[in-house]
Amino acid sequence: MEEIVRVENLRKWFPVRMGFWETLLTRRQLFVRAVDGISFEIKKAEIFGLAGESGSGKTTTGRLVLKLIDPTSGRIFFEGRDLAPLSEKEMKPVRKRMQIVFQDPYESLNPRMTIADIMAEPLRIQKIGSEEEIEKRVHQALENVQLVPPEEFLFRFPHELSGGQRQRVATGRALVLDPSFIVADEPVSMLDVSIRAEVLNLMVELVRKFGVSFLYITHDLALARHICDRIAIMYLGKIMEKGTAEQVILEPLHPYTQALISAVPVPDPESARVEVIIKGEIPSPINPPPGCRFHTRCPVVVGEICRTKEPQLVDVGNGHMVACHLYPGK
Repeated sequence: MEEIVRVENLRKWFPVRMGFWETLLTRRQLFVRAVDGISFEIKKAEIFGLAGESGSGKTTTGRLVLKLIDPTSGRIFFEGRDLAPLSEKEMKPVRKRMQIVFQDPYESLNPRMTIADIMAEPLRIQKIGSEEEIEKRVHQALENVQLVPPEEFLFRFPHELSGGQRQRVATGRALVLDPSFIVADEPVSMLDVSIRAEVLNLMVELVRKFGVSFLYITHDLALARHICDRIAIMYLGKIMEKGTAEQVILEPLHPYTQALISAVPVPDPESARVEVIIKGEIPSPINPPPGCRFHTRCPVVVGEICRTKEPQLVDVGNGHMVACHLYPGK
């Protein structure tokens, strides 16, 4: 299947701002290693999930892929074109094809603009069509996200909509430019459970109807299993495991993935489950642990190799990749 996005050895290190005395006493510059050398690809009409704890670098990855922030190093290919060296001016026409749906529908919509103006803004910025054509595209976008009839929503303000309706507007705004790729940054985490299903079903329908590819960022593996084609698990700026949704969820190999899945509630009280306990908090990305970054919390450390040598992603079969010294690969 055709690739739409490819990321190679992507890094984003944020410099740490220090006080006057710290600057005098500390000669070396410190960095927050938010994303530290990851690679993956997203295929056309695919929902690719990126999961992990808060602070693992998921949102930073999404912003890097769209070049909302510049990478420290690495390459980002979109539809075969390397975005890393492009200037902001050169990126503007590319942004027609790539969009984002932010996590918070309360903050991502301008409260002083009507829904019609919010939906039309991307078209006006990109100078696409006359006002009459813009109006038609806005109507069509509202219908695509099931806000019907559109006339009932065009002249409302965001505060007059429910949370689910606001997130539909945010999704419609991303769709109005007919993009081929959308980053969905935990788009349902702030919605009620009943509304989540509607928004997620909408995303799946968009993939089927328009062939849109999604990078779906989440911490909810139960949701990821049902809507994602493939999933990558991130921890402290690194990808620990990736594969199809069935491989990662039903046959987890990395101890970190196993711990995340063991924490997902199961509605069957008689279900036999193996609980994997990890202790402590995720370490600071300013000074990550040497070797395997998970070894400070891992319940199955195999020895000194885990503390000194960083494991590489290896294929253990059928495209199932894992970065753990327990699996030498094939």
